[in-house]
Amino acid sequence: MRVLVTGAAGFIGASLVRTLLHRMQDVEILGMDNMNEYYDPALKEYRLAGISEAAAGAMPSAWKFVRGDIADKDLVDRLFREFMPEIVVNLAAQAGVRYSISHPDSYITSNIIGFYNILEACRHSYDGGRPGVGHLVYASSSSVYGKGQKVPYSTEDMTDSPVSLYAATKKSDELLAYAYSRLYDIPATGLRFFTVYGPAGRPDMAYFSFTDRLRAGRKIQIYNYGRCMRDFTYIDDIVEGIIRVMSRPPVRMTGDDGLPVPPCRVYNIGKGRPENLLDFVDILYQELVRAGVLPGGGVLQDMMELVPMQPGDVPVTFADTSALARDFQYTPDTGLRDGLGKFAGWYKEFYRI
Repeated sequence: MRVLVTGAAGFIGASLVRTLLHRMQDVEILGMDNMNEYYDPALKEYRLAGISEAAAGAMPSAWKFVRGDIADKDLVDRLFREFMPEIVVNLAAQAGVRYSISHPDSYITSNIIGFYNILEACRHSYDGGRPGVGHLVYASSSSVYGKGQKVPYSTEDMTDSPVSLYAATKKSDELLAYAYSRLYDIPATGLRFFTVYGPAGRPDMAYFSFTDRLRAGRKIQIYNYGRCMRDFTYIDDIVEGIIRVMSRPPVRMTGDDGLPVPPCRVYNIGKGRPENLLDFVDILYQELVRAGVLPGGGVLQDMMELVPMQPGDVPVTFADTSALARDFQYTPDTGLRDGLGKFAGWYKEFYRI
């Protein structure tokens, strides 16, 4: 099985590649990442080193990495021609809600133009009667739900009121995937991820930046005065969901009009149980002390500053995961203390505390 994974040096991408290499004996993976400096590239290099270690015992063709950008259409087209992927997992994207307010160009370039290039390459993978791409799996986001009043968020809900440019680009990806699926019969599945956390995660995420600030003796800012709920989802649960979805593409069918019924689906991947942000911070602090990252003995309330809601944020995220459970017999179940404990242990080791 030949799998192309874009964003392979990213948090989710690297975890996915490592897991595939550990589980599958006959997989060939081509990873692609532009290694940009949105956050410290050293962390991305660390993840790539972990992939190389996982690939050491596999067949020589099991892992290959290309440094490149999905916004580079010529490069994307060449890789599709040469590698001929059977499955494409598009995780490359410019992430971050707040960053999109000040740096919109990078979101349009990566999340819109880049994803269009992936779709076009999938379309032309069938040229000349070739079997082409059997399944395109791509990352969406819980951000598409905006400030929805109905919880939990269901994939049946309207998602036409984004509160950030990042959310708008992810919703655009879903619409583009649907259109290409309808027009060119491309099996495509979008995954709306809910607040992913864990070891080797993104430093711009709250749990990571909170840890950095606490270690530096600086206060952490809690938005919306602590009245936030987040559906925190551990990285291993996200990867398990992706792998299950990869293996079962939407079925191609022909409608009564003789035209293809779009083989296109969207699923939530979340814990399905939102946690209060203040409770999350309390557990994080306890686990950091337990791991020896922080000395302990302080009063957590004195280390926090309650501040108003920031532009682009929403007060609640809450995933309805019933469709994922129904179609793939899977529901994420990693507990917050277990997941944050693993992050704390990794953080201590990575930063040699």
